Formats: sequence, C-alpha cells, structure tokens
Amino acid sequence: MSPEVTLSTERLYAGRIVSLRLDTVRLDDGTVTKREIVEHGEAVAIVPIDGAGQVLLVRQYRKPIEQALLEIPAGGVDADEDAATCAGRELQEETGYRAGKLQRLGGFFSSPGFTSEYLHVYLATDLVPSSLSADDDEAIELVRLPVAQALAMIVSGEICDAKTIIGLLLLRSDSPGRTGC
Repeated sequence: MSPEVTLSTERLYAGRIVSLRLDTVRLDDGTVTKREIVEHGEAVAIVPIDGAGQVLLVRQYRKPIEQALLEIPAGGVDADEDAATCAGRELQEETGYRAGKLQRLGGFFSSPGFTSEYLHVYLATDLVPSSLSADDDEAIELVRLPVAQALAMIVSGEICDAKTIIGLLLLRSDSPGRTGC
C-alpha cells in the first residue's frame, strides 16, 4: 500500500496542547479527499507500583466527556525533555512520588485515524515520597488499588481510559522492555 500524497495543507488552529490542520490528499486510485488531523506531541503514561504491590491511579475530571476518570498518571513531553525525564516529572506532579526505578513497557499511537499523538508507557517502582507542584489547571485525587482489582475494573467498565487499559495490560503481559511501535 502506498502512502497518500499530500496536495495541500491548511492550518486551522494552533493551540497550547494541540493544533488542527486540514490536508487535501490523493489516494492510490486518484481520488482526492480531505483529512482532518489533530497534531499533538509525544506523551507519557506511567504505571506506578508501590512497595505493597498496589497501582497508584489518579482520578481527574475530563471536560470533553463530562466525567471523572480513573487513570494512570500521564502528560505531555516538553520540547526540552526526553520521554523518560517527562515520565519522572509527571509521576511526581500527579502522585507525589519519585521512582527509584523507571522501565519502559512499550508505546502506542493513541488514535492514528485523526491524531499524531504517541504515548510512551513506563513502569515506575521503588517509589519514594517526592512531590512537585501539580499543574494549575489539574484537580487530581490519588487512588491506590491492588493491581488485580484495577484489572478487574477494566473488565467491569469502571476503568475505561485507553492509556490506562493499555498500561495495565502491558504490566500484566509481563514483558517489560518491549518497544512498542
């Protein structure tokens, strides 16, 4: 399968977190069509496991869906940092803990049908209290659960955030060090 050929790009919006563009493309069969693309930089998602074997999750209200979700800590990679550094920073900001050990579990494109966002997933262990100031626009509640309970909450639909589901399943797959795509 050959790539779609971009004929033109129109910038529709440039924000702090995302940008939106409209590409006019030519398909293999010559058809010309439009692609709406949300541009988003790299992000990280962290599966923090404490000394008691519990996963640290965060409950946050998410305006786009008008409800609070139970999630693994996550955030965007700043321009001047690598993914591992970002994972350590986000863990401290959202949970108040620093990881003694940080290991990459994998990575994935969140929704490649319309966005460029790629998430790196890390396992954080050997946690020690060490907080950083949280972002001004975040209200976060820390929730500790046994990993088995969190996995059961995926099946029951209580955990329905994609990065959290993927992170917990990567943890369960017992295959740390995989690189993902």
